[in-house]
Amino acid sequence: MVADYYIEYASYVVKDRAIPDVDDGLKPVQRRILHCLNSIDDGRFNRVASTIGDTMHYHPHGDQSIGDALVVLANKEYFIEKQGNFGNILTGDGAAAPRYIECRISPLAKETLFNKEITEFVPSYDGRSQEPVCLPAKIPALLMLGSDGIAVGMTTTIFPHNFNELLDAQIDILAGRKPKPVYPDFLQGGIMDVTEYEDGAGRIRVRARIEPDGDKKIVIREIPPTTTSEKLLESIEDAAKKGKIKISSIADFSTDKVAIELALPRGVYSEDTIRELYAYTNCEVSINSVLRVIKDDVPMLMTVSEVLERNTEKLVEYLTAELKLEEEKLEKLFHEKTLAQIFIENRIYKRIEKCETLETIFSETRKGLLQHKDKLRREITDEDVEKLLQIPIRRISLFDINKNETEIAKILADMDGVHDHLEHIKPFAIEYLTNIKEKYGKNFPRRTEIAELDTVKARDIARKDIKVHHDKINYFIGTNVKASAKDATPLVCTEFDKLVLLRNDGSCRVISVPEKEYIGPTKFVMIADRSQIYSIIYRDKKSGTWYAKRFRIGQYMLNKEYNIIPPDCIIEQLFTNDGVVVELQLIASKRRSTNAVRVDFKDIALRSRDARGIRVTVYQVANVVVLNKGSKFDESSQEEEDTSEDAQQQEDPQQDQAEATTPEQEEATPEQEETPPEQEKRKLKRRIDEDKPFFLE
Repeated sequence: MVADYYIEYASYVVKDRAIPDVDDGLKPVQRRILHCLNSIDDGRFNRVASTIGDTMHYHPHGDQSIGDALVVLANKEYFIEKQGNFGNILTGDGAAAPRYIECRISPLAKETLFNKEITEFVPSYDGRSQEPVCLPAKIPALLMLGSDGIAVGMTTTIFPHNFNELLDAQIDILAGRKPKPVYPDFLQGGIMDVTEYEDGAGRIRVRARIEPDGDKKIVIREIPPTTTSEKLLESIEDAAKKGKIKISSIADFSTDKVAIELALPRGVYSEDTIRELYAYTNCEVSINSVLRVIKDDVPMLMTVSEVLERNTEKLVEYLTAELKLEEEKLEKLFHEKTLAQIFIENRIYKRIEKCETLETIFSETRKGLLQHKDKLRREITDEDVEKLLQIPIRRISLFDINKNETEIAKILADMDGVHDHLEHIKPFAIEYLTNIKEKYGKNFPRRTEIAELDTVKARDIARKDIKVHHDKINYFIGTNVKASAKDATPLVCTEFDKLVLLRNDGSCRVISVPEKEYIGPTKFVMIADRSQIYSIIYRDKKSGTWYAKRFRIGQYMLNKEYNIIPPDCIIEQLFTNDGVVVELQLIASKRRSTNAVRVDFKDIALRSRDARGIRVTVYQVANVVVLNKGSKFDESSQEEEDTSEDAQQQEDPQQDQAEATTPEQEEATPEQEETPPEQEKRKLKRRIDEDKPFFLE
C-alpha cells in the first residue's frame, strides 16, 4: 500500500506541480492563473487577491503558492501586466500584499496563448469548473520563460532565452534552414560564456558587469541571475572578512538598476580586485542546465533544438486548426447569407401564406429553395429552414440585395485566402511569427551579453599574505604561533598552499596551513610545489656512505608520512635551486689522489620520492662547500623531468650498488687511513647541529 501511495504521489508531483509542459511551457499553477486572468479580462487591472481567489477554483493548493507563482510569472514580463509593487528581482525585495497590487493578462498572451475552440478542457479538482489541459501556445513559451523545479527523483533547470532569437530560430526551421544557436538571456543582464552550453544539456558561466571608476573605485552594474544585490553584498563582505579581497567600504545604491560601489584601500587597485571578485564571490557563477519537461504526459530530457522543433510543429498544428475553424465559419456564413437572399429575392416566403400546418410550411419552403440548389455549397437542413422562417418582416422589407451580394463576395474571397493559407501553411506560419516579432519584439531586447570569458582561478590570484611562524623550541607551527626568535622571518603563503615538513631522518609530511599545530623537531619547512625538484645530500649513519638524490614530492596524501631516504640515514644538505654544484671535501689522506668529490646535480637523474640516491663517496667528509648556488628552478629547461612518475615508482630502492663510483673509492677504505685521534678531530671540525630547524623557501 505504501509503495502504491508513494508512486501516486511521485507521479502527481512530477506531472501536476514541479515540471513544466513542453508545449505551453507552463506548470499547472501558472496555466490556471493565466486561464483565470483571461476568463475575467475586461481590459482593466484586477486586484491580485481577487485573482488568487478565482484561481483557487482550479488549483487545489493554498493561496500563498498561487500568489508566489503569480508574482514570479508577472516579473518575467511576458504574459502578465502588473501595477504596484511586485518586488524587485535585482535587490531581492518581496512583493507587496496581494490586496495592494493589481494585474491583467498581457496583449501578447491574449494573442498567442488562448483559443477556446482548439483547447482541450477537463473538470477541475472538485468537478465544478473546466480547466485547460494545455494552452495552445503559438510561441516557444517554455524557452522564453525558463523554469526550475524539484520533483521526486528529478529536477529541472531551464534558462530563459531571448524572445526575438527564438522566433528567428522558428522562422529558420519553417523555411528549411539550419537555425542559429539560441542561448540564454536573463533579465538581470550580466556577461555569459556559453562555450559549454551544449544546446541546453551543459552549463554556462555568468559574470556580473563590473566597471572600474578610476583606480580606487569599482561599480557593479549588472549581476548574475542566481543572486541579488543583497546576496552579492553578503558574499563580498564574507570574502573581505576572510581576507580574500581588500576593500575599504561598500555601498548599495540599487533600485530598478544595480549600482554597488566598492572603495579600495591604499595599495589595492581595481584591475586586481575585479579578478578577485570573480574568483571569490558570487560575481561569477556557473549554472548547469537540466532541460527536463513533460512531453505527451511523460517526463523526459530534451535539448533546446528539440524543444524548438516541437514548438514549431505545434505552431503549424494550431494554425492549421484555426484556419480550418475559420473555413467552417465562412462556409456557414456563406450558406446562411445565400439562403437568406434566395428566400427573400425569390419571394419564397409568399408560398407559406396559405399553409395551415408546420409540416406544409417546411415542405413549401424547402421546395422553393431546392429550385436554386446550384447556388449552394451544401445540403439544406431543417435547421436552415427554421432560421429562414424566423426572419422578421421588417428585415425582409429592408433587405438590400446589392449589399448582401457584396458581403457574399467578400466571404468567398476570405475563403480563397484561407484555402491558400492551408495549402501554404509554412509560409503562413512564417508570416505569423514575423508579425508577432514586429509587434512585440522591441519590448524584449537582449540583456545578457555573450562573450568568451577567461577562467579566473582563485589559486592563481590568491594573495600571498598568510604568515606562518615556527616555534623552534616548543615545536609548533601555524598562523597563530609566536616565533621562537624575534628576528625570525615568517613563511609567507596563500590560503591554498600546503606545507612540506621534512626532518633530518628523511621523514616527510605535507599539511595544510594550520592555525597552530605541533610538528615535533623539524629541520626543513617549505611550501609544497608538485613541480619543485629537490636536491639533497644525505649520509648513512652506520656505514658513513654519502649519497646524492634529486626528486619531486609529487602525489601525496595530506598528513601521511613518507620516507625520502632509507632508515638510519640523515640529510646533510637540501637545495631547491636548479643547477646546484657542491664539493664534498674529504678528510685529508696521502693515500688518495684527491681529497674532494664534486657533485653536479644536473648530472644526477631525477628519481622517485621513495628511491635510494646515488652513492657519492664512502669516505669521511670534512665539509660540504657550495660551488654554484644555481638559479630558481625552471621546469621548462629540464629535459630529464619529463620522465613519467609511474616509471620512477618502479625503481628499486636498493639499486644504489650499481651507481657511479668515484676514483678514490678504489684506493683505500676509511678504516685503513684514519687513526682514532684523526677521526675525533674530523668530527669536531665538521660537526653539524642535526636538530637545528630553519625555514627554507
